Amino acid sequence: MKKTMISLMLLGSIATTLTISCSRDEDNKSLLATASNSENSLVLSNSEVLCSYISKPYVDWSWSYSAILKSELETPEDTEFMKNELKKNAALWKLNPPKLGFVYDPEKPSSTYNATSYTTGKIYYGYAIYEDAKSKSPDNIVNAMILAHEYGHQLQFKYNLPSVKESTYRSSELEADGFAGYYLRKPEGFNKKEFSEIAAAYNFAAEIGDYAEKDRNHHGTPPQRKTAVRLGFLLGEFSLSVNEFDSQFYYYYSSVLEGDDPSVQPRSSRFRVNPEIDQKIQAHMGELKKIASGEMADSEFRNLD
Repeated sequence: MKKTMISLMLLGSIATTLTISCSRDEDNKSLLATASNSENSLVLSNSEVLCSYISKPYVDWSWSYSAILKSELETPEDTEFMKNELKKNAALWKLNPPKLGFVYDPEKPSSTYNATSYTTGKIYYGYAIYEDAKSKSPDNIVNAMILAHEYGHQLQFKYNLPSVKESTYRSSELEADGFAGYYLRKPEGFNKKEFSEIAAAYNFAAEIGDYAEKDRNHHGTPPQRKTAVRLGFLLGEFSLSVNEFDSQFYYYYSSVLEGDDPSVQPRSSRFRVNPEIDQKIQAHMGELKKIASGEMADSEFRNLD
C-alpha cells in the first residue's frame, strides 16, 4: 500500500489547506473500501471520495468519464434510507456492510442509471436509477430490491458463489435476484409478507431482463428474473445461511429456470433435500415454471400468495 499526501486548497472567504492521507493499491486503481459496523464509515466519507480521484480523474470504467463519486444522495432522507437498507442486508446474514457510494453525472444524468457491486467491498449506486426507482412506489421498495440484489453480489464474492456456473452472467444475476426476493420477505429485511406487496419490485426485475441469451453479459430474460425473485421470496419463509440459500436456489434452478444442465445439483456433497422446503417449493413448481415460460399473465402473477 502506498501513502499519498495531497494538499487541497479550499476556496472561500478564508483559504484553508487540508492534508489528506490516502491509501491505494498500486495494482488496483479503484478506491479500496473496508466493511465496518461504524455508522460514520458505512457511506464513503468526503476524504475517501477525494482520494478516489488521486489515481484517476473519473469514477471507474463502469461509469461515464463525466461521472462524479459522491458520499450522499440529493436529500439526507434518501441517503439515510439507503444506509439503513444496506445495514439490514448485512445484519440479515450476520456480516458487516460494505461501503456505499453514489454516482452523479452533471453532463449525462442518464449515464448513472446503474448500480454496481465490486469485489473490493463496495457498492456504487447511480443517482438516475435511484430517482426512477423511487418514483415507482411510496415505500421505495424498488430501491430496496436493487440494493439487495447488489448486496447479493457481495455475498457471491465473499462465498465464491454461485455454485452453478454458466457461459453468461445469468446464473449470478438470477441468484442475486433470488437474494433480493429473500430479503424483501424476511422480517429483518423489508418485511413484506404478501407477494402482492412487492409488485413494483418484481415488475422492475422484469423490465431490466434481456433476451440476448448468447451474449456473455446476458442477465436472464424478463420472465426468468421475475421467477428468480419469486423463488427467493418463497425461500424467505425459511431461515437459511448464505450457502444454504445457494444450494436450495440451485436445487430448483434447472427445472424452474432452465439451467444449462437439467441434471445439475448444488456443488456441496453434503447437500440434502429439506423435506419442509421441498414441500413448499414443489407446491409452487407449476406456477414457477409458468412464470419462467412467460405463460402467466401479469394479473395472475400479482395475485400470487
